[in-house]
Amino acid sequence: MLVLAVPASAQAQRDIAQDSAPFVYEVERLENGGGVGAPLDLDTPMGLVESFMAAGEAGEFERASAALDFANIDTSARAMSRRDVTSALYDLLHRSVVIDWAILPDRPDAVDTETSSKDPMAGTARRSVTLAQIELDGRSIPIRLAREQAPGGEPVWLFSRQTVANVPALYAVYGPTRFEKSLPSALREQAFWTLAWWEVIALPLILLAAALAALLTHLAIRRFRGRFRDDVVVHGVLRAMHLPAVLLAFAASFALVRETFFRLSGPVKDLLDPLQLILIIAAFLGIVLSIIEAMFELATDRRTDALEDPDNGEDRDYYTKLSAIRRIVTALSMLAAIGFLLVASNISSTLGFSILASAGVFGLVLAFAGRKLLGDIMSSVQIAFAQTARIGDAVQYEGQWCFVEKIGFTHLRLRTWDERRVIAPLSDFTNKSFENWTKRDASLMMHVELELDNRADVEKLRGPFREFVEQDEDVVDPEDASCEVVGQTARAMVVRFMARSSDPKCGWKMHCRLRERMLGVAAGLDAAAANEPVPAYLPREREVRMDLARKDEGA
Repeated sequence: MLVLAVPASAQAQRDIAQDSAPFVYEVERLENGGGVGAPLDLDTPMGLVESFMAAGEAGEFERASAALDFANIDTSARAMSRRDVTSALYDLLHRSVVIDWAILPDRPDAVDTETSSKDPMAGTARRSVTLAQIELDGRSIPIRLAREQAPGGEPVWLFSRQTVANVPALYAVYGPTRFEKSLPSALREQAFWTLAWWEVIALPLILLAAALAALLTHLAIRRFRGRFRDDVVVHGVLRAMHLPAVLLAFAASFALVRETFFRLSGPVKDLLDPLQLILIIAAFLGIVLSIIEAMFELATDRRTDALEDPDNGEDRDYYTKLSAIRRIVTALSMLAAIGFLLVASNISSTLGFSILASAGVFGLVLAFAGRKLLGDIMSSVQIAFAQTARIGDAVQYEGQWCFVEKIGFTHLRLRTWDERRVIAPLSDFTNKSFENWTKRDASLMMHVELELDNRADVEKLRGPFREFVEQDEDVVDPEDASCEVVGQTARAMVVRFMARSSDPKCGWKMHCRLRERMLGVAAGLDAAAANEPVPAYLPREREVRMDLARKDEGA
């Protein structure tokens, strides 16, 4: 019987909420004001707010007090009269809240006929409607409308008793400051939109004060940075955080002046608050990322020569992994900043359904537009952990000998042997083959190819070559050196001299010395033109004289 009774009871409750009887809060008696002038429209939530705002705009706060339930305010100890509380609530709604008229039902039962059928409250009668949310002491305070009915009376919509009880505390925070109260009444009159004349004048002054604070911060950092040399850590950190610190000074000063002296009205406040928050978060994020970037740049720049040392593979591994961690920290910091922005600006609650509804399409658009960027970012992480190219590695990229100087999010910065900088996309190092000369062993086999006359005696060149490889300090294994004929044409043959060097830098110098040495040896062995046809080492351009050939035949 109990099992059958529970579902039946739940069904009965749902029927009560959906039948023709009014869905209301039953109270012993109504504690609202009024009684002066034409009555307000309290039949629907929209009628309540419209008539209340109209009465407040006309300054008829005695009449407007009919929209408030004063039951939770102690009349014996309250510091504000009913008229003052009504005036304060109107001021809060006018200055600090943007009323979304679309959410206010124009039906006595507050059924939302515009919402989606998937909404759990669709088609359901309500006795409470939340008009807005205001932050107070770290928590969100709702401005709520309630449908109340006294015994024998008709149900009416009022600002709930708890909302009215919170008005004094909210007004103390969001109401006019002492500075504003001291202004002449003419300046407090409405100019346009919801702005008073003093707000029209104050907004440029706030921007001017923030700009002045940013300028002073810029000059102070520049002067302090001038005390240090360019290669000092403090100088690099100050240079990196200079612009974000100026931005932070601007945003923080803007916020401080607004909160201390000028409390702007609702729509302007709702427009400036997110922009102000975005600037502050962007400035903090910029300072953190700039410091991380500057510290890493200084660490790698100071150890450039050490990282290029062929025996310093451990440091190259370390700094490459550190670079990957830096990029991961950067990405996580940006995600955390975006998440904090969404939570702090209350976007998640105000735009939640819209974001969820459009997340799929928006995600596809972003993925299509940023597929190249996302691929490069993944390539940077792949290169960093797979270590196909490490910071300090010597690589050959598009025929150029370079050192890897920096691995960024989308590009590698390469330093050529003649101190030029090549910016290469990361995709080239993951999708195409490239030569890494220091991946496992920095030693490199260098070769010099010379074109010599076909009549040259190569054996006479092997002796001087052997002497060179045994005496040169950059040849690490003389036994591995070789002299070979690797090609031949009708004009000349190609002789290759090969020797192993300890690393690419030493190898290039040894390569140049070897070419110079063997060209000199070949030139010394080559005979003058009068002693042709032999010995001949340097290639010749040959001509056949047909007149001499006929004389020889006649002889």
